[in-house]
Amino acid sequence: MTSRSGRASKKLSGAVCALAVLASTLSTPPSARAQNDAPSLIRDTEIEEILHRDSDPIFAAAGLDPKNVRILIVGDKSLNAFATQGLQMGLNTGLILQTENPNQLRGVIAHETGHLAGGHPIRSDEMMRAGLKPMILTMGLGVLAALAGAPDAGAMLIGNAQYAGALGALGYSREQESRADQAGAGFLEATGQSGRGLVEFFDNFRYQEVFDQARRFAYFRSHPLSSERIEVLRSRVERQTHYHAVDTPEDLARHEVMKAKLEGFLNPQIALMKYKETDTGFPARYARSIAYYQMKEPDRALKLLDSLIADHPENPYLWELKGQILFEFNRVEQAEEPQRRSVALKPDAALLRINLGQTLINLNDPKKVEEGVQELKRSLLNEPDNPVTWRLLAQAYDKQKKDGEARLATAEQY
Repeated sequence: MTSRSGRASKKLSGAVCALAVLASTLSTPPSARAQNDAPSLIRDTEIEEILHRDSDPIFAAAGLDPKNVRILIVGDKSLNAFATQGLQMGLNTGLILQTENPNQLRGVIAHETGHLAGGHPIRSDEMMRAGLKPMILTMGLGVLAALAGAPDAGAMLIGNAQYAGALGALGYSREQESRADQAGAGFLEATGQSGRGLVEFFDNFRYQEVFDQARRFAYFRSHPLSSERIEVLRSRVERQTHYHAVDTPEDLARHEVMKAKLEGFLNPQIALMKYKETDTGFPARYARSIAYYQMKEPDRALKLLDSLIADHPENPYLWELKGQILFEFNRVEQAEEPQRRSVALKPDAALLRINLGQTLINLNDPKKVEEGVQELKRSLLNEPDNPVTWRLLAQAYDKQKKDGEARLATAEQY
């Protein structure tokens, strides 16, 4: 698993759907905005594969090509999800960890797909205009009141103009949210899945409705929640044919593995408390191994990981993790074999090839450096815009004294 802050992709752009801009400006404390200025984007082949397994049928039901929809895993503990222009969907790790089962997560994904399919991100300028009209009108009334000899009333109107704008924008946002709910319910039904998960997810956070904007989770600031909205959605999904469909044991297992992995990487101390030593299940051992790794205890992490590999030798992600741990703790020569095993087991995974390429170019053997260059080039066939790959290629070319290629690779990084 890797994470990057700041500008994570050359193609990451566009307006965020359902973001009540005026409302969030008024309600979000400056300290909260500062904390979330540059959340990291997480790349992890295993988690991305699980998310696409959950999402791709929903995208197809919405008439979207799953290959064209990019899922962004945002390393942020706040509960949030969003859709942006360019067919991009963001899921905060905090939201993923709050879902109790795959059906709940798929419900949120279906809702956000409703935004994408409905073109809501593209029409975000309409929502801004919906907020600007009442704001400008209220400010105009305030000016007229002041000129008419009522400066106190004028000041009050002008001071409340932004609030009026926020209400206008939120009204438009609520309309979009309702449409996305209904569309999402339809996508779930079309794929043979229950819409119950989305209702359950909303029900779990119904109490957010009574909080002021500053205290609400980010998701419910940008996705206004109300009891009426929940009941309308419940009425729809309870009438659907697949309402009683349940998650398969395999889907439940994958969901638990994803949550365990995220918990281990992002909240290692919590992971060790949650996944006790007495728990010998795969997710628990996986989470503890990752947690020890994050807490700078590589030997304990590797011991647990080796026991997992002994039980699951065909799991490429266990080999990937072993190579990652060895590499990051300066055991580069030992990292090579696990990285090779991961690529052999999952040859189409660009990120695994990048890891192998990085290991090879750090062995300082000219033949290995050249092999690393070839592995990095192969990864570009699947991810031509990955800035990490271009940075590593620039480093490799620099080692090979290929100044021109190094400069070109550096330019491609940006």
